[in-house]
Amino acid sequence: MSFTNVYYKRTAGTPKPCYVCYKPTTTVLATINTVDFMYTCPTHLTDPGFASPFVDPAAAAKPALNQEDVGKVIAEWEDRQKRKKEKEKEKADKDAKDAEKDSKGKDSKGKAKEKTEDEDSAASPKLPGSLSPKPASTPSHERFTLHRDMFAMRQGEHRKRRQAAQAKDLAPRLPGAPRGTL
Repeated sequence: MSFTNVYYKRTAGTPKPCYVCYKPTTTVLATINTVDFMYTCPTHLTDPGFASPFVDPAAAAKPALNQEDVGKVIAEWEDRQKRKKEKEKEKADKDAKDAEKDSKGKDSKGKAKEKTEDEDSAASPKLPGSLSPKPASTPSHERFTLHRDMFAMRQGEHRKRRQAAQAKDLAPRLPGAPRGTL
């Protein structure tokens, strides 16, 4: 199989005949890399004998996010960041005291304060302005799966086109028929 049974609904600029009824239409069903495409009427997309909307099994299995769960995760993250800042401050204070004892009179305490402020600002990433999660992005094109018989027809046509192209490439390399007499 050279392509999957997932087609994206797109709109073309010029109308062409529908694959089923030959009426002019601008609606096109195409695979992801446009390996296969066909013009279809929007009414045929609602026909279960032709195509049905694609349901992604991975997306259907995902549980929906609750605001409570999101709030809990954010609160836990903020608590961890606070504890991390406190540990860094304690470590910086301890380092400053050690440096002060070593230098005895040098201005290392002022430098240590500047250093800890820079570390605090760099170590804690900022939360986004809104705490609510972003809404799930909707796909830009509707997805459809063709009925198995229609998909088998499309694969057969694609196979015939591919074989015809291979035969056309191979024909010049084949030897010719003998022309001489016996």
